[in-house]
Amino acid sequence: MRISVSAKPAVVVAIDGPSGTGKSSTSKAVAARLGLAYLDTGAQYRAITWWMLHNGVDVADPAAVAAAASTPEVVSGTDPRSPTITVDGTDVAAPIRGAEVTGAVSAVSAVPAVRELITALQRSIAAEATAGIVVEGRDIGTTVLPDADLKIFLTASEEVRAARRSGEIGRRGAEGVATTRADLARRDAADSSRAVSPLAQAGDATEVDTSHLTLDEVVDCVVTLVEERKRPVS
Repeated sequence: MRISVSAKPAVVVAIDGPSGTGKSSTSKAVAARLGLAYLDTGAQYRAITWWMLHNGVDVADPAAVAAAASTPEVVSGTDPRSPTITVDGTDVAAPIRGAEVTGAVSAVSAVPAVRELITALQRSIAAEATAGIVVEGRDIGTTVLPDADLKIFLTASEEVRAARRSGEIGRRGAEGVATTRADLARRDAADSSRAVSPLAQAGDATEVDTSHLTLDEVVDCVVTLVEERKRPVS
């Protein structure tokens, strides 16, 4: 994996938070409005998980996952209006959102060797985005880009998160929302308790509760924070 060093981007925005908070929609919209690049780090972990599953690697065996981690080539497109993700040249944007990958990604992403490789890749992409970048994930402000110009941590109530996520994956009715809520709770517990780079809010991050805000309102809030941060101090 080649890591190039370049000038610091104009602005680096780290947006963290659990699933269902509107993180992806917000990040893409903010990047598009401000003319910045965009990186979905969760898609990278999903992509390497998909590769493990597709190639018969036992994702429950951390040693096996670590041994194979450097084999696939994960490439992320950073256009916020049309982000892409490929593994060894194969477009995996659709399959990485399936239930099988969703059920395995926490285990794969908890393996230190995987996190080390993907974190290096993320830093390389951010360093090359000389016009600026919005990077979304779970450990961006705390681990990947601790010197980001602006750190945002999105939150929302469990009920809202479950309803949003259920709508995204097509689960209907109260039973579907309850199932999704349980799935999110398990994912949160796994991501928050892993030994390496757990899901956590950076001490200097601005928390934005999206429970009762529209997407446009959240985007307006974040854009305002970015513009304030970019404004020269007189």
